[in-house]
Amino acid sequence: MDRLLPRVLRVDLTRKRFWVEERPELFRERLGGTGVGIELLGELCPPGADPLGPENPVVLAVGPLSALYPLASKTVALFKSPHTGNLGESHCGGRTAFALRLAGYGALVIEGRSDLPVYLAVHGEGVFFRDARTLWGMSSSVTVGRILREREEGSGYRTILRIGRAGERGVTYAAVVAETYRHFGRLGLGAVLGSKNLKAIVISGKGAVPVAQMGRYQRLYRELHERAVRSDLMQKYHDLGTAQNVAPLNAMGALPVRNLQATSYPDEPAFSGERLAQGYLGRRLACAGCPVACIHLAALREPHPKEPYFYTTTFVPYDHEPLYALGAMLGMEDVPGVLHLIEAVGEVGLDAMTTGVVLAWATEAFEKGLISERETGGLRPRWGDAPTYREMIRRIGDRGTEFYRVLGEGVREAAARYGGEEFALHFGGNEMPGYHTGPGALLTYLSGARHSHLDSAGYALDQELLRTGGTLPPEEAARRLLAEEARRQVLSSLVVCFFARGLYDLPTVSSCLSALGEGWDEEGLRRLGEGVLRRKYAFKVREGFDLRRVPIPHRALEAPAPGGAADEGYLRAALAEMGRWLEGGA
Repeated sequence: MDRLLPRVLRVDLTRKRFWVEERPELFRERLGGTGVGIELLGELCPPGADPLGPENPVVLAVGPLSALYPLASKTVALFKSPHTGNLGESHCGGRTAFALRLAGYGALVIEGRSDLPVYLAVHGEGVFFRDARTLWGMSSSVTVGRILREREEGSGYRTILRIGRAGERGVTYAAVVAETYRHFGRLGLGAVLGSKNLKAIVISGKGAVPVAQMGRYQRLYRELHERAVRSDLMQKYHDLGTAQNVAPLNAMGALPVRNLQATSYPDEPAFSGERLAQGYLGRRLACAGCPVACIHLAALREPHPKEPYFYTTTFVPYDHEPLYALGAMLGMEDVPGVLHLIEAVGEVGLDAMTTGVVLAWATEAFEKGLISERETGGLRPRWGDAPTYREMIRRIGDRGTEFYRVLGEGVREAAARYGGEEFALHFGGNEMPGYHTGPGALLTYLSGARHSHLDSAGYALDQELLRTGGTLPPEEAARRLLAEEARRQVLSSLVVCFFARGLYDLPTVSSCLSALGEGWDEEGLRRLGEGVLRRKYAFKVREGFDLRRVPIPHRALEAPAPGGAADEGYLRAALAEMGRWLEGGA
């Protein structure tokens, strides 16, 4: 078995068949993960393919560090997004990377469409197409997971991925739940699986991964493990998780509140990381292969509805983005209300970030009279009204009326249908993340391959300039952000959690690969990252994306950020520079 695991498992749902392809040259040139995934997507997805048609493949890929090194714990999914119409990319932790690699594969490709609901069971060399008609319509979290845990073999490493009603009914931002508390969240992977009549994927593996230089590998592993658990580098992720970001962003006026009508609460929000840890933190969990345990679960304890003196306790995962989208964006004031909304999107199977922005748009549209109770079905959305938002989440998942069908396609479609484009917060069709720090963040959302804060971390550039009091010409800002996103393509090709980006600098990555018998120097890795980023951009352009004409949300330009309101001319100049580089310019 090749050390870079060049085996691609291909599954045809239409014909209920599978086969394995050996692709050593592809893994040798692109490492794995995103690097391999974008090449497979480009090969197998026809230009102009219907994202919800059988011709849209789903690629799940891992990398050479998966199941070997600390925090190499992610799996990347690539597909054509039904939400934006171009590149769909989502990352997920949990046990998926371990299970796929120990099953013997570097990538899993799912094609076609089943004639009836099925779930896919991959147990090492065995692939089984199971009848899922009795599971169709069930929630994406606890119920399906429990049933499949009882049905399928569980020794070795096993992962269970599943969709909910939102994915079955084609909500374009439907998510995929893994191990109950982890998600392939953004850009609609759940809808793509639903369009294929694929309710769930179970993967288990019992294999081993060979290592070329065991002594060197063990030494590197110990060093990385020690840095992860003993240094300050990863401490914040263990202590408070990314929920730690809520309070400082609020303090600096960079937390989007009530659809970005404001950028802070008067006081520290009730759902800040510190307050959640003091009053609600029930457990910490870790992805397989990670010593940090950044997954924080709130224990929501409430009186039993029928039994006096009895209480029900529900564990709800939280981090910054769901707290921003289902808390601050909706003007929430109480912790239980926010946790109920996070739980609701998990049950229906929606992306939490997109859902929060959609509900915020709907609330403001209702306030301005663009929609009424006729559209909402008698509901009156108001800031901070958790019960109403919870019912709207259920209706978005059901898609039972025209209004909720449109909401199930995001704020771009909702604003095009009902008006309110000036406060529709989307970037290239993907809803706004939870950082309104300045032009760097906006450039990341506009230009990033996923339109995500995780692409090039523009919020970090904004905060650096605030600390130093400096400024950057738009061309220099563009180059800085492109360099960071290209570096992150190396991490996502390995596949390494981005929280570990401080651990895995290019010299360390080179050493880790060398211990596995693969020779990659820093310059080679840098070229790899740039090449992968350009390939992703080329796929987006092929599917109709135009960086130079991407709309900039009016509200995002108008709302004050810590460094002042963004200037559209500055952003357009930077985007033009990014376009030149991404198209192959120096």
